[in-house]
Amino acid sequence: MDNILEVRKLSKSYGDKKAVENISFEIHKGDIFAFIGPNGAGKSTTIRSVVGSLEFDKGDVVICGHSVKDEPIECKKNLAYIPDTPDIYEHLTGIQYLSFIADAFRISNIERKNKIREYADRFEMSNALGNLISSYSHGMKQKISIIAAMIHSPKLMVLDEPFVGLDPKAAVTLKMVMHELCEKGGAIFFSTHVLEVAQNLCNRVSMIQNGRIILSGNMEELVRDQSLDCLLYTSPSPRDS
Repeated sequence: MDNILEVRKLSKSYGDKKAVENISFEIHKGDIFAFIGPNGAGKSTTIRSVVGSLEFDKGDVVICGHSVKDEPIECKKNLAYIPDTPDIYEHLTGIQYLSFIADAFRISNIERKNKIREYADRFEMSNALGNLISSYSHGMKQKISIIAAMIHSPKLMVLDEPFVGLDPKAAVTLKMVMHELCEKGGAIFFSTHVLEVAQNLCNRVSMIQNGRIILSGNMEELVRDQSLDCLLYTSPSPRDS
């Protein structure tokens, strides 16, 4: 199966305001897929619908052949989600939180130790794993979320504005991790409002504005579009990000 993620005619409204309207796209094995748009375009609504944290009105989301609506547990087995503001258990230490995640995915002791050691070293978090998460900075919380996401070797990694708050070295490491996951047959779906980030990292892009996809293709095609910049930096709608 080449399709890792399929979004099919997805719609979501808040009251009488349409946050996302009838959007569709696919993400394949090996894709680093950027979801670009200004604040208020519908990026976060789409992402939350994809990962199953927000109930949508119409359409469907399929991850590795499993419907988010009908088979949510199977979807979560193949998915890792890193939100823009990590919501994690601050009363736990870093290592306790990572162990909790590993238990949830039934990861063996040997595999979890190896994964935690590898990614904690790469993100320079090894010396902080014994500290309470409540003492972490925003960037450190992002790093522990990334480490937790990699424990079960997901097929799809979903990230909402992943580079905001990360130090430059950690941002480079995250980009390497993203490429590595794709080389193993996985895929990346991430949102950003910064064109340069997408241009330097992804191979495929969709642009969303006012809840609708207005342009989709590979990055080279979008860069050639003369209206790209003005599309990105028009005034945001009051819906969501």
